[in-house]
Amino acid sequence: MTLQLGLDTFGDITRGSDGSLVSQAQTIRDVVDEAVLADQVGVSFIGLGEHHRREFAITSPEIVLGAIASRTENIRLGTAVTVLSSDDPVRLYERFATLDAISRGRAEIILGRGSFIESFPLFGYELSDYEVLFEEKLGLFTELMKEKPVTWQGTTRAALNNADVFPKTENGLTAWIGVGGSPESVVRAARHGLNLMLAIIGGPADRFRPFVDLYHRSLTALGSEPLSIGVHSPGHVAETDQQAWEEAYPGFEELNNTIGRERGWPPYNRMRFQHDVGPEGA
Repeated sequence: MTLQLGLDTFGDITRGSDGSLVSQAQTIRDVVDEAVLADQVGVSFIGLGEHHRREFAITSPEIVLGAIASRTENIRLGTAVTVLSSDDPVRLYERFATLDAISRGRAEIILGRGSFIESFPLFGYELSDYEVLFEEKLGLFTELMKEKPVTWQGTTRAALNNADVFPKTENGLTAWIGVGGSPESVVRAARHGLNLMLAIIGGPADRFRPFVDLYHRSLTALGSEPLSIGVHSPGHVAETDQQAWEEAYPGFEELNNTIGRERGWPPYNRMRFQHDVGPEGA
């Protein structure tokens, strides 16, 4: 078993030293610079999240990852996550196969349904189709991963008849499913033979242990070989824990309260933050 350390970011819009918001363009450039530094110090993976709202700058992770690929040597390049439900599996596979070529085999993709729903109306999808969109498109994507001509028919995109997709990768594409808390999603990852990424956003990390056990049991029942498991947890890097807490809190509070007002969450404050960064938090 190999333990690797990675970083991920949504390209969060933060405030500069003068209190003003950093532009989305500068945030994207900063993300590229941060990934270059991560590569230099030996971090194994950088993941970029896809969002379509003002609080996050990254809407097209693979383009930013392509820029990172051109300036790095070893760090693996992935998403955190790609919203498969509102994308086209064929075009998505083509883009990541291209990224894999540019990066000499370092591309990875973490597929998810998305906890934010802005991409659905933006790209013309109905939320009532939330489940079928992901299930059908995931099935097609895993077929495309075999890199053979595909014949497919469903309800969420045009049918394919012995269609071949290019470019071909040199050693296959590494793919994961991002899971936020659904046992059904864990079983789905095993059924499709995909690695499992647990997205721990809040609460004790050990509550996800049953999902790890379920994933192992599901793979065994399917007669599959062991696959990789990853864990995401919010964090901020600084010289000391205390410095990290003080630097992270203002932006974390602002973001949580902005999103919380939309979703009906209770106000986020320092007491809640101190709990979240403690032993019982994420």
